[in-house]
Amino acid sequence: MGSPDSGYASSNEAAHSDKSSPHKPQQPLPPPDCTETTYLRFLASNAEAGSIIGKGGTTISDFQSRSNARIQLSRNYEYFPGTSDRVIMVSGTIDEVLEAVELILTKLFTEFYTEEGEEGEPRSKVRLIVPNSSCGGIIGKGGSMIRSFIEDSQANIKISPQDNNYVGLNDRLVTVIGTLQQLVQAINLILLKLSEDVYYVQSIGPPFPYAAPYNVPNYGPRGGGGKFQNNKEDMSNSVTLGVADEHIGIVVGRGGRNIMEISQISGARIKISERGDFISGTCDRKVSITGSGRAILVAEAMIMHKVASASAPPPPSELTPDQLSVENLSLNNQ
Repeated sequence: MGSPDSGYASSNEAAHSDKSSPHKPQQPLPPPDCTETTYLRFLASNAEAGSIIGKGGTTISDFQSRSNARIQLSRNYEYFPGTSDRVIMVSGTIDEVLEAVELILTKLFTEFYTEEGEEGEPRSKVRLIVPNSSCGGIIGKGGSMIRSFIEDSQANIKISPQDNNYVGLNDRLVTVIGTLQQLVQAINLILLKLSEDVYYVQSIGPPFPYAAPYNVPNYGPRGGGGKFQNNKEDMSNSVTLGVADEHIGIVVGRGGRNIMEISQISGARIKISERGDFISGTCDRKVSITGSGRAILVAEAMIMHKVASASAPPPPSELTPDQLSVENLSLNNQ
């Protein structure tokens, strides 16, 4: 919940969702049904997740009993892409979700956060996971909605840019920074807005959808990557990819960051052959992936996506006015 983030921005993409016909007055949306099931997902470190679960599951059981909400966590090796944080999902009616979130945040503030704010109160951050398509409603036309949330809650709210580096990732992070009271108020406003979005309400699913098997595109031409049978191991648990020597660097990443991340997210073990050890008849290095069938598919998709991104032409450097962003909105320019 409290690890650093980078590159936050909120865009004016919401203009599309706020457009109304010039010949017809815009009708206000009905308030969300407070008895309808909704949900909220956010990130927590392993230590924070352990605190929420409690010894033998006593804490999470207590929170569920008191709030009547359901609280689910991703497993201890299932991290949100690009982080080392687990996913927590709270589901129930709006009131039940907000009650459970307040219980969770109160416990985390008590145990983990001592940074003093202007009023001498501890301050921290919560990173909410929100579908790309629902972020426009939070931002509002020209940033009007997110500014009103900031003014009403006195919290800082930032929305990360869309991340295209991970296959199948259709979510963004909404980071809320403030005291406990400010976080609770901001999350209340955000959840009420999200619950007006029919797509958001209907998109409730498992707390961790990112490890689902992906459909791997064919990047076959010119050594971009290929799959070869490994006769020495059971194919239900092992495959070997061929990756061009020139693309191995992007798979490994600086200091091994990319390959460790792929291994953490997928749960697979990944081994790359030494320099000069190529698949017979090619100039492709051997990338061996071992694990469950699901883990292999996820790791394979992520590796092939890295390879494809290395071969893709760079994006245009010039931005159109619609692509300009409103960055790091806050009342105090903190």
